Amino acid sequence: MLYPSLDELVQKVGSKYALVVAASKRARALRDGARSALVEPRSHKQVGLALEEIHQDLVRIEFPDGETRGS
Repeated sequence: MLYPSLDELVQKVGSKYALVVAASKRARALRDGARSALVEPRSHKQVGLALEEIHQDLVRIEFPDGETRGS
């Protein structure tokens, strides 16, 4: 079973497409040297870390219409 669950992540973000964009942007930032706010991550890969951060509301997601989700 995957952690975090895809269903839980989609509920937090609103759509699977927004989730993919947010996770890929955060994974790219992590790859480029940004530090993860996770204390004990389960994943060691950037995409996994990005998904865990989204699940724990450690990433703020901004939408084009000005709406914000997450921390």
